[in-house]
Amino acid sequence: MTNVGTPRRLPPTPFNHDYGPDSSIARGGEAPILVCLLGSFRLLKRGQPVPLHGGGKMESLLCTLGLRRDRGIPREQLLQTLWPDGADLALAGQSLNSLVYSLHRLLRDGNGGAKPVVSGDGYYRLNFEAGIGLDVLSFDALAAAGDQRDRSGDEPSAIASYARAVGLYRGDLCVGTDLAAVMERERLRALYLRLLARLADANYRAGDYTACLDYAQRLLASDPVREDAHRLAMLSHLRLGQRAQALRQYRLCEHALRTEFDADPEPATRELFDRLRLDPGRL
Repeated sequence: MTNVGTPRRLPPTPFNHDYGPDSSIARGGEAPILVCLLGSFRLLKRGQPVPLHGGGKMESLLCTLGLRRDRGIPREQLLQTLWPDGADLALAGQSLNSLVYSLHRLLRDGNGGAKPVVSGDGYYRLNFEAGIGLDVLSFDALAAAGDQRDRSGDEPSAIASYARAVGLYRGDLCVGTDLAAVMERERLRALYLRLLARLADANYRAGDYTACLDYAQRLLASDPVREDAHRLAMLSHLRLGQRAQALRQYRLCEHALRTEFDADPEPATRELFDRLRLDPGRL
């Protein structure tokens, strides 16, 4: 994240999937059937929440398949995940068939009759090819598309993709307690924080200090000890004529670091604070 720059206005903001910014995967947030695992579980049909019944098994099915989105899950492993209490596999198999059928009946009018869950070669997976959307997959696709555009030198398009990605991130991954799920949750969270930092930095350089402050504060809400975000927030407050708030931002940074790490701010942060106090006109 940079602290200063020449203002430049920005425009408004395994499967072999196409991860381009206009691909069906990147548009997953617009899918007629959308499975959401970021923040809290939601199942949407044409934008409206779908109530689920059956003791939570349908939600568990969708969550399990969402976590295994790239490769699917073997039938036997899926049975053990949904019925971990040693249920008879034959009875569990019948229950799984009934569960998949009930899900299809529940959603068929929202996606042209396509099955939301498909199976083949002993594996079950979400039917992305038929337009089923997954917020995690769309988030990853938009971030990857932004990185691709950024590497090609098209920063405005990259920033637009990043902004769409963070718009999908309603919170950390809400499902899974095993090591793989925890690692996936941390991966997604780290990616989200990186995109927020990139957006804050780009908007500061573009001279949109209100947007920069918003992204910096969202970053700090998830990671209060990010000093680069604190510095950008301080500078944005100053550019918006809020010098007193810029000084308070330093105290917030100081408090967060002492509470979390019993540490003092970095020299760059202390230097910025001194300049805000003594000579803000030169910033």
